[in-house]
Amino acid sequence: MKVSIIGTTGYGGVELLRILHSHPEFDIHSIHSTKEEVAISDEYPHLYGIIDKKMSSIDADKIADESDLVFFATPSGVSSSLVDQFKGKDIKVIDLSGDLRLKNTSDYLKWYKKTPANEAIVDEAVYGLSEWNKEQVKAANWVANPGCYPTATLLGLAPVVKEGLIDPRSIIVDAKSGTSGAGRAASRATLYAEVNENFKIYKVNEHQHIPEIEQQLMVWNSEIQPITFSTHLLPLTRGIMATMYVQLLADWETERVIDLYQSYYENEPFVRVRPQGYFPSIKDVSSSNFCDIGLHVDKRTNRLTIVSVIDNLMKGAAGQAVQNANIMFGLESHSGLKFMPLYP
Repeated sequence: MKVSIIGTTGYGGVELLRILHSHPEFDIHSIHSTKEEVAISDEYPHLYGIIDKKMSSIDADKIADESDLVFFATPSGVSSSLVDQFKGKDIKVIDLSGDLRLKNTSDYLKWYKKTPANEAIVDEAVYGLSEWNKEQVKAANWVANPGCYPTATLLGLAPVVKEGLIDPRSIIVDAKSGTSGAGRAASRATLYAEVNENFKIYKVNEHQHIPEIEQQLMVWNSEIQPITFSTHLLPLTRGIMATMYVQLLADWETERVIDLYQSYYENEPFVRVRPQGYFPSIKDVSSSNFCDIGLHVDKRTNRLTIVSVIDNLMKGAAGQAVQNANIMFGLESHSGLKFMPLYP
């Protein structure tokens, strides 16, 4: 199958190139950018002699005629202006930005402070949380690829939320990300001198991923109330750790909770539930499509602690996008994604 990528100069776009270059079924047919038409290796020298395709301008008719699938690896606010160009064309679309995720377009305007995408396309787009929405993704023409924080958080919370095991008002998420989550554009917040030997909280109770997380939690359990969600910037390049605290409604042992999670994820190749007493670190999933989960019930408080780690550029972006593409085209979900985590 032929694929095109729009937005190859960002970290998500170049990670798509890394995955798709070795994919057994997908062929990178064309890459596109709003920048001048230069070889991608001029933008990313590590691709020299490996991928020397030139970035070309965006011609929706040509892309749709020549490719089976297009990835939008563009910043939020850009995809929303592209969707109308591809509406009604015979091509599948996976959007890595946040532009198609929120079903209530007024929520998008409130949290992203940008003009929403075409409401009809937003309604049609399937939320591509790969492990949970397979059947919808299979039949989809438009997929909204989940955000990085939501992926780690939702995979960690899903079993207890779906089973109704927790107080729906009790969800607290303490999340931390590497600097690549902020993208490649220069900003003072991600300067080396600002990040190195530092650790800081940001967007306190205002992160744009909050409504995305709450939207999916309420699909699983309509009683879920607004969550407390804090984000922090780590002095490292890639990776996310989301530590979640929820109040159990009945007495559960840690071992029983682990058994529940393992039963939910036993057929999912990218979710690894750790044995009792073991908790994942960010390094354990680096450069891979894995999500590792550790669990512990504090018997003093009857509070469950859930630790979920992903690579924000892989499972949190490009890796999950390719996983969704595999599902859309009837391939094994792990096709082209069998990367062992990079360690150390």
